Amino acid sequence: MRHDLTRKRQPLEPTCWSVAEMEGENVAEAMSSGEETNSGPRPADRQGLLKHSREFLDFFWDIAKPEQETRIEATEKLLEYLRTRREEPEMKYALKRLITGLGMGRETARPCYSLALAQLLQTFEDIPLCIVLQQIQEKYDLQKVKKAMMRPTLFANLFGVLALFQSGRLVKDSEALMKSVKLLQTLAQHYNHLQEQPQKALVDILSEVPESMLQEVLPKVLKADLNSVLGSPEHLELFLLAQQKVPEKLEKLMGSVDLFSDENIPRLVTVLKMAAASVKKERKLPDVALDLLRLALQENKFPRFWEEVVEQGLLKKQSWPASYLCFRLLGASLPLLSKEQLQLAMRGDLIRHFGEHMVATKFPNQFKFSPEMNEYIGTFLEGCQDDPERQLDVVVAFSSVTNQGLPVVPTFWRVVRYLSAPALKGYVTWLRDMFLQPDLDSLVDFSTSNQKKAQNASFHSPERAALRLRKWIILRMVSVVDSLHLEKEEALIEEVARFCFFHSFFETKEATPQIPETEQKFSFPLEVRAREVASSAFFSLLQTLTTQYKQVAEQTQDSQAWIYRLVQFADMLFNHSHNVTLLVPFTAEQRQAWDQMLQTLKELEACSSEAKAKAKAAAFQHLLLLVGIHLFKSPTESCDLLGDIQTCIKKILGERNRRTRSKANTSQEPPWVEVLVEVLLSLLAQPSHLVRQVSRSVFSHICSHLTSRALQLILNVLNPEQSQDEDDNVVVVDDSEKQLENEEDESSESSEDDKNSESEEDSDEEESEEEERDGDVDPSFREQLMAVLQAGKALGGEEEEEEELGDEAMMALDQNLASLFAEQKLRIQARRDEKNKLQKEKALRQDFQIRVLDLIEVLVIRQPENPLVLELLEPLLNIIHRSMRTSSTKQEQDLLHKTARIFTHHLCRSRRYCRDVGNCVETLYTQVERLVQQASQQADSTVSLYYFNASLYLLRVLKGNTADRSINKTQQEKAEEEGTNTSNEPKSPEVAQSTSCLDLNLVTPIYSSALSSFLTKRNSPLTIPMFLSLFYRHPMLCKSLLPVLVQHVTGQTRARHQTQACMILLKTLPIRELRLCFEDPEWEQLIGGILANVTENLRALGEMQVRSEQLKKRTSLELLNTLFRIINHEKLTVDQTVVQDVLLSQQSKLQQKVLKGKHSSRVFDLYWQAMKTLGVQRPKLEKDAEEVPSAIQSPISMKRKKKGFLPETKKRKSGGTTQEENATPAATGGDQPLSTGKKRRRKRKARMAAQAQVNGTPAAENPATKSLAPEPPAVSPSTPAKTPKRRRRNRKMSQVNGATPVPPTEPAGEKQHQEEPPQEEVSGVSPQSALPEIKAGLSSAGSSPGLLYIGAKKKKTRLRRRSRF
Repeated sequence: MRHDLTRKRQPLEPTCWSVAEMEGENVAEAMSSGEETNSGPRPADRQGLLKHSREFLDFFWDIAKPEQETRIEATEKLLEYLRTRREEPEMKYALKRLITGLGMGRETARPCYSLALAQLLQTFEDIPLCIVLQQIQEKYDLQKVKKAMMRPTLFANLFGVLALFQSGRLVKDSEALMKSVKLLQTLAQHYNHLQEQPQKALVDILSEVPESMLQEVLPKVLKADLNSVLGSPEHLELFLLAQQKVPEKLEKLMGSVDLFSDENIPRLVTVLKMAAASVKKERKLPDVALDLLRLALQENKFPRFWEEVVEQGLLKKQSWPASYLCFRLLGASLPLLSKEQLQLAMRGDLIRHFGEHMVATKFPNQFKFSPEMNEYIGTFLEGCQDDPERQLDVVVAFSSVTNQGLPVVPTFWRVVRYLSAPALKGYVTWLRDMFLQPDLDSLVDFSTSNQKKAQNASFHSPERAALRLRKWIILRMVSVVDSLHLEKEEALIEEVARFCFFHSFFETKEATPQIPETEQKFSFPLEVRAREVASSAFFSLLQTLTTQYKQVAEQTQDSQAWIYRLVQFADMLFNHSHNVTLLVPFTAEQRQAWDQMLQTLKELEACSSEAKAKAKAAAFQHLLLLVGIHLFKSPTESCDLLGDIQTCIKKILGERNRRTRSKANTSQEPPWVEVLVEVLLSLLAQPSHLVRQVSRSVFSHICSHLTSRALQLILNVLNPEQSQDEDDNVVVVDDSEKQLENEEDESSESSEDDKNSESEEDSDEEESEEEERDGDVDPSFREQLMAVLQAGKALGGEEEEEEELGDEAMMALDQNLASLFAEQKLRIQARRDEKNKLQKEKALRQDFQIRVLDLIEVLVIRQPENPLVLELLEPLLNIIHRSMRTSSTKQEQDLLHKTARIFTHHLCRSRRYCRDVGNCVETLYTQVERLVQQASQQADSTVSLYYFNASLYLLRVLKGNTADRSINKTQQEKAEEEGTNTSNEPKSPEVAQSTSCLDLNLVTPIYSSALSSFLTKRNSPLTIPMFLSLFYRHPMLCKSLLPVLVQHVTGQTRARHQTQACMILLKTLPIRELRLCFEDPEWEQLIGGILANVTENLRALGEMQVRSEQLKKRTSLELLNTLFRIINHEKLTVDQTVVQDVLLSQQSKLQQKVLKGKHSSRVFDLYWQAMKTLGVQRPKLEKDAEEVPSAIQSPISMKRKKKGFLPETKKRKSGGTTQEENATPAATGGDQPLSTGKKRRRKRKARMAAQAQVNGTPAAENPATKSLAPEPPAVSPSTPAKTPKRRRRNRKMSQVNGATPVPPTEPAGEKQHQEEPPQEEVSGVSPQSALPEIKAGLSSAGSSPGLLYIGAKKKKTRLRRRSRF
């Protein structure tokens, strides 16, 4: 179309530039209005711009899109397009279009066009910047613009200058630079719209220009007035820029200026506050603040600047924007300050204010500056790796900011990973010295406002501050080791571990150089609570060393583990008893257990020669070392565990030697496996990740020796009924109380800081207590209250109402009531405490069960062929069943998820399973029956699935075990002797079934009853995928259950159950293994029976049915098609005449239901798919003639029905299109192109069409136009009708090409039927009934041209609008 219009209008062609200009204006108008103009022809150019401009124009649309990748790609493609063509019209158009985009109404599109313009100017340096700037100013003239368009015009000028600057050429072009500076100064006057953006752009531009050019520009942009300089952050930043680059020129312009004088400092503070407010949303440091800091450092006035401007100025009246500016200034100044200047900055009011901010911001919705400060510190530490002293100074300075002795820096501070090795060693040394001799005077300590109001003098004592500091230091030292990524600092790690261990459990009697820890003296005595924190930190460090640092021989001495080296250090301390002593001395029994442990370790090292034995010995060594090191934490329990472990290890080591000896002496002793399992369970009671890992490792080596009794010990823990009744069970340990005691000071401080929030919580608790008190009133308390009131005569009759009690009686009554309510309150509190205790015990017990599940997981993974695994099914199912009902807390959900994962992934889906069930085959059958029954009795199908999968797992075990291994072996040998070529053939299911333990006579009744229950019960937890999984895995069992399915396909069962039976058969019959189970006659008989039952279901196919019946019919048709495929593929001799007669009898009814919308098209398609298999082709869909009289009788109702579904605009457009379709062929010849039609010809065509309609002759049947009228193509029922607009366009294109579409040969009835639907869709009535209305519409259209010439008027109006421009 566009090419034809361009070719026809060449005589009226204007110049290339005017075309590009008009096109740019038109497109810009379309973009600003948000839609593309599609009407009217456009002028063209000689270069053929519009011929290939579709791709070219799309670049500009993509440039304005919000996606960054799309914008960048469009800009790159535009530049590549212009580089390859290098044509002047396209370049001019691109410039014009990008300049037009700078003033678009969408604010997000302006920066996109600005960036694209900058890239264009950067790529094509031959484009003069002055011309581009002149075009921008002409396009967006500030003097001629209207008030409503002032804001887009201002931003267009601003983004235009920014585009020139971003191109990198503006600083090289002095003329363009001067014009840009002048324009920015003009834009700066419109502060309401642009605020400080022009001044910022001016500063950015001048910061890039050379000094010579800056000297030339400076007098024009900077006034020689100090008041103007100190009036705004932008002017001050411009002054600082000149001070930095051209100080001589600035001095000539303004003279000598001292910004840090007494009279200028308050004005500097004001300017900095303005700058802080301007970047409040951006959360960044203003450049003017950092420039002032550099100027102060350059003039050696940093102390004056920091004290008077920052601390006494910005922090005097604290506002958070000014405070954040100071914090950012502190972080950004770290690389610029010397050691003395750093000490000045880190010991003033600013750092105390920063500490108060870190202590106060604890809630999630509060803004925290600490992450941003950590970024500043991390950047500084990473940038000065070659200066460890500066690194150490900064880290120590921030660690010295304390709140009543407690540093505000967290114990786990990630910036430590940037420290170099000397700085890290120095930091650990500083921490150690501060722990031994806390220097409270060197700390920058502060107290919050709530802490200052506290009257308790003990809060401000130095002993409490030293305790808080020591507790933080010991955790900080441990976290330093956690943050080490490389294992190169072995000496530092050992120093920290020995320090924590020594000061946790030992004290010095006499110093000795052999033990460096004994030479460390304390200025304050080390408190017990500090030693407890050190003890917990040591075991945390031990866990880190064991899990993260797996040393090799080159990294540790003699390839020893860290825990073994610490045990050796402890033994060395025992040997120096005259120098050190234990805080809690060992008893003789405990010391003997320690010595025996060391001896057992040596024996394990001596016997571990083989690789497998070495791994086993390493696991037991780790267990011994772990329990041995716990002797210092819990001596009594660890001593008993050590004895049991050593006994088990000695039995394991001497098991080979005692195999030939008599076992009469040890027959009464429990097996060593059971003892070791009890030891592991007692260890798992401790909430330690290290103990958990060691227990898993040890159990993985002993699970092959596991007995049924040892497994039962584990299952008793998972069974809550037994574990609650047994008093001698493992006691679960909770360290949370100790942690709460250790953090008592921190909680007290946080309670003081959060006083308001706690008061609200207290009020809520009081309300809840009142509600609970009201709900817990028991009859006994009510009786006691009535008795007290009656004794005090407070509940008298009507005669006693006028009598008043005396003062003594009232006092006695009040006292009795108070004592009664106090007792009731104590009882309520006791019940509440008991409830909380039970909940806490339940949570601890569930955590313990989660840890014990580790042992079950190890057993299932390492020993899946062990017969003991079969005993895990029902206990795991009980946990899943119980947790599904009460999975409200996090512990219950974690227990459920872990149990389900073990059961599903590691047990049921494992490739390996038990191959030797022995004499427990009958037990397995009983268990299968029990599991299937439980699956059928569940209330939730999710739980039922687990029970059903457990039964399938047992079937798999039975099928994988042979009935008699010797017989099976001889049969295999005979088969090999008879012939080897049969070994590659697949084994039939009957042969595989005959060699397994699976007895179908025992299993079939179990699943048959379950299947019958599923197909008869209204609400059954069983599902179709369960039985499909059963049939896929066991086709012989499926063969036995198929009669049950065939029986329920039809009959007296519910329609839903018949649908389920059909769906199961639909998925089961194509199974290849199932077909191998049948002989050919049996298979034909089965297919015939199923076909007969399906035929019975299809006898009522076209009748009115409920949804369940419709679903049954659809599933029956799907099953019927499956049966037809099987019959045709296997060429079975099955009679299909009955089903063909039934389907043919239902054809008309089904077709009527589909036309009325009472049947889905899916059913219709399935029906004809079956009929096609039977040899009946699908005819074209025709409307019944019975519908036409009904439409004639009630045209008003049909109109109203269609009116609600079809918009008026759509109806009007369709009507007009129908008339144009009838009129177009009469007025147009076959050789005449469509583009030459004029207004008169359109009028003549409309009159001819109207006259033809009035005479009763359709325009398509006119003899003059009958041969040229294109016939509509054939339309299938499923194909949506084309819109009239699309149909008209296709016909016009065909006429222009000089060809008419020829439809395939069809009957006249079908052709008429195809021409009718578009009219029905528009009006909702038949063509015969709508004829009077069409005539009336045409007669009115003859007098009023509005209906026929709306499109022509629209095009004419658009052409007139263009001619104005």
